[in-house]
Amino acid sequence: MMIDQEAKKHLRESLEKGVRYDGRKKDEFRTIEIKTGFITTAEGSAHVKCGDTEVIAGVKMSVEKPFPDTPDQGILMVGAELLPLSNPKYESGPPDATSIEVARLIDRGIRESKTLDNQRLCIKAGEKVWTINVDICPLNDDGNLIDVGSMAAVAAILNARFPFFDGVKVDYKKKTDEKIPICRVPVAVTVVKIGNAFIVDPTELEAQALDARLTITTIDDGRLCSLQKGGDETLTIEEIDSMLDLALQKGEEIRKLIKQQ
Repeated sequence: MMIDQEAKKHLRESLEKGVRYDGRKKDEFRTIEIKTGFITTAEGSAHVKCGDTEVIAGVKMSVEKPFPDTPDQGILMVGAELLPLSNPKYESGPPDATSIEVARLIDRGIRESKTLDNQRLCIKAGEKVWTINVDICPLNDDGNLIDVGSMAAVAAILNARFPFFDGVKVDYKKKTDEKIPICRVPVAVTVVKIGNAFIVDPTELEAQALDARLTITTIDDGRLCSLQKGGDETLTIEEIDSMLDLALQKGEEIRKLIKQQ
């Protein structure tokens, strides 16, 4: 159900007073819980719960032929499947615009962080490289799916172990102790503008009232990896600066939680 204008007005007025419907501060995430390694058939997995939003991510690895323009580099692919079981607004069938956007934003944040050493995923240049497929699926979507999905994807990659490969065939029943070569932890934080207020970790209701949003992915040293704007309204340079500061602060807090796994 879409938010009506009266509810939207009330939400805006509450935020002007620094009050959110669930009692959080404007710069406060819901409680985050991260568990890894619970899907035995995947090379790596993670379950992330942020308030009532729950997402699982799994990593599958395979040996493939590299892309012609990067013959000595492995491949990363991120996909998201948004099912009606997580939120009635989704429909079964081919990926829609929302699932494509979620997957691309998460993929870009990881890819542009340069955190993955793709050359170490090369087995034989021009012939064989490791492909890392990250599948993201929400169990319940109550807002902020991009950030929670990103946490799950990164945690699953960190949890992953290579399957045994004898040079010809991959044995998925045997896992090695070798981890995916990842040197940094990219974290996506989406800052939402509603009226004159900036908030993080919007619920489904808050997301329906947004004027603009900015998804910001950062790495350990505070450098920016990617930016993606959403929503209909424009943002000033001053507003973008404020959103960046908030994303950097929250990103460091989330990064610590991921590293504890």
